[in-house]
Amino acid sequence: MPKYQRILLKLSGEVMAGAATFGIDADRVRQLAGDVAEVARAGIELGIVVGGGNIFRGVAAAARNMDRVTADHMGMLATVINSLALQDALEQMGVPTRVMSAIQMNQVAEPYIRRRAIRHLEKGRIVIFAGGTSNPYFSTDTAATLRALEIKAQIIAKATRVDGVYDKDPLKFSDAVMYRQVSYMEVLAQGLGVMDASAVAMCRDNKLPIVVFNLNTTGNIMRMSAGEPIGTVIH
Repeated sequence: MPKYQRILLKLSGEVMAGAATFGIDADRVRQLAGDVAEVARAGIELGIVVGGGNIFRGVAAAARNMDRVTADHMGMLATVINSLALQDALEQMGVPTRVMSAIQMNQVAEPYIRRRAIRHLEKGRIVIFAGGTSNPYFSTDTAATLRALEIKAQIIAKATRVDGVYDKDPLKFSDAVMYRQVSYMEVLAQGLGVMDASAVAMCRDNKLPIVVFNLNTTGNIMRMSAGEPIGTVIH
């Protein structure tokens, strides 16, 4: 039995690039869609927010001499490209999917309307929320938190390249220690860098738990949905 009925899955844009550093790897997207489809077929309602870092990162070197607002808008448009790629892969697997964009682009995606999004979820459609919050200076982590709260998701599932939350970067330090559970306050106080501080604070204020888990292990999205003790729970 799934532990959660409605989940907001947060994916980084880098996931879409696979082994490459940028762009979209069709094989990786197909594999990811297969994992997501398995969860949807189990009857779990799924909202997804995908980052845009594989195409454009507003705070990166590429945007160094660029106006921050312009760079952030470019990053939001990158999330739309990723969302459409994921939608295509899911629909090829027979999973009904809707892309809803916070930035209006009616030829490409539905506008984000909260009640309509909830209706899609209730009808068994996966909803991919694109375009961030439509506001600059907010990350896709914050967008994911906002959407999770609006659709009344029971948890935010943050998919990463590592197994959970560590006291320091496990990709750089071999002696990094992983937490099984950690409080919002510890994440903020120790600057653990799992999600943006504003996103963690929003989760804390609204008592929305976060689970951080490794996406590169096949089947982990399903395990997390079933409530298996994988990754780190922030509560």
